[in-house]
Amino acid sequence: MQRTLAIIEREMRRFRRSPMLIVMSMIMPIVQLVVLGNAFGGNVKHVKVAVVDQDHGVPAVRIRELAEAVSAGTKTIDLLQYGDQGRALDDLRNGRVNGVLTIPPDFSRRSLARDEPRVALIEDNTEGFVSGTMASTIGNMLGAYNQRGPSTARISGDATLDVVEVYPYVPYIQYMLPGSIVMSIFMMVMIGGGIIFIDDKSRGLHEGYLVTPITKLELIAGFNISGAIRAVMAGVVIMIVGSFIAGLPDPLSPLRIARMLAVIVVASFALISMMFLFMVRVNDPLVPRATFGLLNTFLYFPSGAVYPTQGFPAWMRYITVLDPFTYAVHAFKSLMLRNTDFGAIGGDLLYLTVFSVIMMTAATFLFKRQL
Repeated sequence: MQRTLAIIEREMRRFRRSPMLIVMSMIMPIVQLVVLGNAFGGNVKHVKVAVVDQDHGVPAVRIRELAEAVSAGTKTIDLLQYGDQGRALDDLRNGRVNGVLTIPPDFSRRSLARDEPRVALIEDNTEGFVSGTMASTIGNMLGAYNQRGPSTARISGDATLDVVEVYPYVPYIQYMLPGSIVMSIFMMVMIGGGIIFIDDKSRGLHEGYLVTPITKLELIAGFNISGAIRAVMAGVVIMIVGSFIAGLPDPLSPLRIARMLAVIVVASFALISMMFLFMVRVNDPLVPRATFGLLNTFLYFPSGAVYPTQGFPAWMRYITVLDPFTYAVHAFKSLMLRNTDFGAIGGDLLYLTVFSVIMMTAATFLFKRQL
């Protein structure tokens, strides 16, 4: 029994010397509760709706006033006025707006004549939660417009909503595929840029680099490029295999694969640079293992990979704006679900590139050439 107690004492002393592990084991459940509790099932707000008024009559103005009241009140939708329906549809296909509300030229005439006036909602149905909320909000708005008293006409004079979906039905497994690709990249980055790097330092293998004339920038670039190559390999495999499993239309399209490969490369560099910055001053091999769950929670779930960011609380949207996962997931969704080109993801690629440069610069500054 005394020998057993000695082993217990040694292990407890070892545990006490790893404060990071203690903190993570205590804090991690609370972090998951807060982040995951706010990342699922929130009320979708600030859905971007382009309004194209081709009528400009009094009934059309009434529709716009009701839409502006909903926007100012519940803030479910944000209205953007467009004069050209073609430009609005281009922005819809490129993901800049979530839907296009079109008031046709004969709406006022048919509304005053009680001749079944119609408005059209053209929606981006790749975001199922967003499109459902948008259609429901516009439908309720038309219900308020139609409350004008009873009518004895045989033909209903109520305004009706025609919902047009731009894309074919998107199963949830296809909706999840972009996030799965980014997660595969992150897992490889976590292993190659975190766990292996710290393990090499703890075994003394890192000392061999320090006695060479290699510069800090060259050393960090070597680590990052090698880690990025491994992450790209993982991302490409998941991209191809996942496309077949999810039933993505035309999964081997050369143009789409080339565009997605560019996103995988840029995202891999961004994530490996971030991970190396986090681990550049770490020596304890338990730290990367303890922080994996925390980083996963803070990066993956607020990115919009499993639920639209419009449903997040305000404080969580700040994480979304800074999170590199957000831009990688958005780029993959644009390419895989909407089949867009580089014009729709230029902002995502720019952010990930700038993010990589900042992370590598900071890691080079913090890296120490001594033990």
